[in-house]
Amino acid sequence: MTITALGFATESSPESADGGGHVTIGSTPADASSRAQARAQEAPAARATGPAGSSQELPPLIPREVLFGNPTRTQAQLSPDGAQLSWLAPSADGVLNVWVQPADRSREPRQITDDRKRGIRRYGWSEDGSQVLYLQDVGGDENWHLYATPLDGGKTRDLTPFEGVRAQNLMTDPEHPNELLVGLNRRDPSVFDLYRIRLDSGEVTLDTENPGDVVSWLTDPDFRIRAAEAMDPTSGDSIVRVRADEDQPWRELVRFPFGENGGALDFDADGDKLYLTSSLGSDTTRLLLMDIESGEVSDTLAVHDKADVGAVMMHPTAHRVQAVEFDYLQPEWEVLDPAIADDLAFLEEQTTGSLSVVSRTLADERWIIADQPDDGPVTYSLYEREPRRLETLFVTRPELLDYELAAMQPRLIEARDGLTLPAYLTLPPGIAPEALPMVLLVHGGPWARDDWGYDAQAQWLANRGYAVLQVNFRGSTGFGKAFLNAGNGEWGVGAMQHDLTDAVRWAIEQGLADPERVCIYGGSYGGYATLAGLTFTPELYACGVDIVGPSNIQTLFASIPPYWAPMKRQLVKRVGDVENDAELNRRISPLFHAEQIQAPLMVLQGANDPRVKIAEADQIVNAMRDKDLPVTYIVFPDEGHGFARPENRLDANARIEQFLAEQLGGRAEPLTPIEGSSAEVR
Repeated sequence: MTITALGFATESSPESADGGGHVTIGSTPADASSRAQARAQEAPAARATGPAGSSQELPPLIPREVLFGNPTRTQAQLSPDGAQLSWLAPSADGVLNVWVQPADRSREPRQITDDRKRGIRRYGWSEDGSQVLYLQDVGGDENWHLYATPLDGGKTRDLTPFEGVRAQNLMTDPEHPNELLVGLNRRDPSVFDLYRIRLDSGEVTLDTENPGDVVSWLTDPDFRIRAAEAMDPTSGDSIVRVRADEDQPWRELVRFPFGENGGALDFDADGDKLYLTSSLGSDTTRLLLMDIESGEVSDTLAVHDKADVGAVMMHPTAHRVQAVEFDYLQPEWEVLDPAIADDLAFLEEQTTGSLSVVSRTLADERWIIADQPDDGPVTYSLYEREPRRLETLFVTRPELLDYELAAMQPRLIEARDGLTLPAYLTLPPGIAPEALPMVLLVHGGPWARDDWGYDAQAQWLANRGYAVLQVNFRGSTGFGKAFLNAGNGEWGVGAMQHDLTDAVRWAIEQGLADPERVCIYGGSYGGYATLAGLTFTPELYACGVDIVGPSNIQTLFASIPPYWAPMKRQLVKRVGDVENDAELNRRISPLFHAEQIQAPLMVLQGANDPRVKIAEADQIVNAMRDKDLPVTYIVFPDEGHGFARPENRLDANARIEQFLAEQLGGRAEPLTPIEGSSAEVR
């Protein structure tokens, strides 16, 4: 439940945060990747020889409600003692809440939380299994409050009832079930001090004060704050600090100069060594064990030549690494602990997609696993280790099983300077992949990545008849420091945008895409890339869709949330000093080149967005309208950096679908009013 701050990725939906193993600790055997890749590569040919392929017809339309409405259930968890199962599911009013049921199914499921507006998207259990903990903001402002709802049906409490204060870096410990540690920017809006909260009384006490540069904290096996990650405000370096005890001074253990990657993960069981990732001495990050007294590396546990360390699977109580994920084109897992090798081998045989272990009891006798294929919904199952048995709990979106979905095909595309770009291609099933209308779907961040697995947007667009191309352009994370740093200073008119251009041209040269019918589409940084594509390469795109994307990088930097202050120097080094270099800002900001836009643009924005303020959308829309250029502008007054409420997601996607059909000629479900949507056409 830790929340990170740096990056312009859009707010995720509830389902995107659990199924594919990308933001949860999970495991899958190493050979699952090659098997899944083979399946993905074979699927298009198999479909082409079937009835749909021979008749050159797209399969039936998948309703938007099935793709983007609330899941039936999602995010299954076990209480730490294994007595309770929990999940997110809609209330009678259609709002996602936490439901629980005894693990032995002796009683019917019951809803225990009562969120009535935005829906709960992140939750977990207290260590004693007596309460459910969850985070919620107001209208997308990202000032998360931490709430606790007792299992016995008592009243939900706001454990951090401080106006304008954000909760993050939540930590719990099995040996201290009545205590929580949580970061709050209560004293200073720009930094997070650590507070200790008693679950029984709600008492909030300052535990560790932030010296001004710490961005995250780490506890030792005795639940004491003894490690911290900081950002040097002058150099942009990342620093791992440690201390011998709570009353001892902090000292620097390892420094990652700007351009290097790494960070602390956990203490070992004795509390005198740290598990950490580090790119020092290699391109990709390695998983290391480091002595905190000497700073010497005592063991290199895992490394991959093309991918950084991804998710790390830790034993629930023993402070021991058990498996490590690497994800170049598809997830691969390296098992380090023989104690779980047979379990993972068994689970790999029983599943068809990416495997994640998303919940474990403290006794480690029961696991919840998620099986995420690329062409279907997530399946959650309960795994009993002794006797070895797997029981399906639910499928997140069972209605999807009635429809034909598309395979996500990994591709390697060569950029103009020879750099290899990992990418994913999703083609409409049932028709020949020739001269198709195409959507270039650009990820946010930009210090994030696209990965293999079920993607609701890609499936939606493919079902409507579009080829969908998702490209990990330079600056994307997970592919080593050289790939990441190749994006430094390359926004807008530089190589980051060139990579997108080159990928589109690749698709055209392959005969996949119709050069007259290509749309660029993205959220957050992807929205910026959309604006940059339409302004700097206007001949390439027939239209664009910008969701919460910045248009003027100087005003973006000037309005970032105060708690990004420790990361500001790194942000400047990645992008450029636009606040002190007006020429640079003018060169890379689409706002100053709006007259070059030739294609219709749709802009969608949350009014309460704390990362990319609504002014970013207002100013590009106004600039286009001043020049009589075609732009459609939709604002959601109760949303922030992305659209959390399903009514708003459905409304936004209905409008986008209609826009794409008009510009590119794809299919569209009829456009009907969405009850409960807050959308305003401005």
